[in-house]
Amino acid sequence: MTTRSGKCLLLDTPSLYFRAYFGVPDSVRAPDGTPVNAVRGLLDFIDRLVKDHRPERLVACMDADWRPQWRVDLIPTYKAHRVAEEHTGAPDAEEVPDTLAPQVPVIEDVLDAIGIARVGVAGYEADDVIGTFTARADGPVDIVTGDRDLYQLVDDERDVRVLYPLKGVGTLQVTDEAVLREKYGVDGRGYADLALLRGDPSDGLPGVAGIGEKTAAKLLAEFGDLAGIMAAVDDPRAGLTPSQRRRLTEARPYVAVAPKVVRVAGDVPLPEVDTALPRAPRDPAGLEELAARWGLGGSLQRLLTTLGA
Repeated sequence: MTTRSGKCLLLDTPSLYFRAYFGVPDSVRAPDGTPVNAVRGLLDFIDRLVKDHRPERLVACMDADWRPQWRVDLIPTYKAHRVAEEHTGAPDAEEVPDTLAPQVPVIEDVLDAIGIARVGVAGYEADDVIGTFTARADGPVDIVTGDRDLYQLVDDERDVRVLYPLKGVGTLQVTDEAVLREKYGVDGRGYADLALLRGDPSDGLPGVAGIGEKTAAKLLAEFGDLAGIMAAVDDPRAGLTPSQRRRLTEARPYVAVAPKVVRVAGDVPLPEVDTALPRAPRDPAGLEELAARWGLGGSLQRLLTTLGA
């Protein structure tokens, strides 16, 4: 394949380790019997991604806060159905399978020992970290995620694509603006407005009642963007049906706040990190200890071989 010079690979790490957890049997265990299917599955994913896409830079983006309070303040239903435990003064606990939660710190330790840049920022989701790295990028960017929300970052002019796993990470949908137009009738910039209008039950976003994906795409094609659609509500000559006009009028409070919730942040205060693809482990002794303790075996060795190649 042709290598895009200077390419940065941004991983939506939570999306990928969830996928690994459900894709790799929990019979994959450490010597003490602890499941490590998400850990080993993620290492296999990263190995395949580096082999297939040959990035020069790689960042594992993390959820420091999977449900930021500033989003909940605007739309209280935001991810509310996924809260396992409410905490005062700290992020609420997300409902995560019992055998996945203990694997996340192991994933973090292993990535750190390998030397793969790992970035999470208090008060922000991995999506926001990805959005900010993308906004600051001076070269091509590939975003690897199983979350369609990040389609909003696709930008042909800036050479930003989303690699969406269809089966593991061996079969990826390379999502550029042509794919978005074919599937949704919008470009990357329009995808956030489409998602806002149609809603997303998995994120607790109500959307505008009676406006599904096809109607949202049609309205965006006719009026340009969300602002154009809402301006049309106030223009009796605009080509809205009475039902659309009524529903959009009723949804004004939601439409006023939803853009800040739906659009990923592009101004997260990122720490200074070395995003260069590591050729050798940052902490060889620590990594060896982690490999023995958690039985990382072939998954880790394959990745280290690929990184050193």
